Amino acid sequence: MRLSTASTPERIYIKENTNLKTTCCLFFIVWIWTLIDVADMVNWTLENTPVFLFTGILVLTYDRYKFSDLSYILIFTFLALHIFGAKYTYAENPFGEWLQQELGSKRNHYDRIVHFLFGFLLAYPMRELCLRYFNFSPKVSNGIPIIVCLALGGFYEIVEGVVVGVFFPEQGLNFLGIQGDLWDPQKDIALAWLGSVGSVAVIELYKYARRYLPKRQLSLRV
Repeated sequence: MRLSTASTPERIYIKENTNLKTTCCLFFIVWIWTLIDVADMVNWTLENTPVFLFTGILVLTYDRYKFSDLSYILIFTFLALHIFGAKYTYAENPFGEWLQQELGSKRNHYDRIVHFLFGFLLAYPMRELCLRYFNFSPKVSNGIPIIVCLALGGFYEIVEGVVVGVFFPEQGLNFLGIQGDLWDPQKDIALAWLGSVGSVAVIELYKYARRYLPKRQLSLRV
């Protein structure tokens, strides 16, 4: 996120680090909270394994790959939503149950929401990585997050099924959260893909709007 062209690089650097520290602190508070009265500790551990790995990668590669404030906020927002699902299990998430009652749905849709947000929230950081560090063109940088989200969505569903089937068969229903829908993995993959497409579309619409609205009203650079 670039907030002011008048700010010096040093001030921007300090501000980004302050925002990042605040974001990290809030996330770790939520992370610890999810351990309090957790519904299923084995399920929590399984669901949080990718979170441990991903946050570890972000820390280890921070000196080389620094994202904008907005990207870090989007990343940790998604992770927070994911671990919130892990606290209660996705199939029994209270927000999903409330939404199920309001919509009169037959299933808890919290897992579907998070799969969509996986693509919608993480496409922007992927795009930024392609533009800033890999020096890809804007068109290529728009396409890669869509492809990656589709690939990661499929890969996660495969790994999820294999790990549960081989090592934790008793956790199958809680961890997979299919809720009786045999097409649940395919729908989850499709939603992640649609989320990434929607994110790129919003970015392009924003860029288009910046050409016609005063820069003071649209100060973000994407």
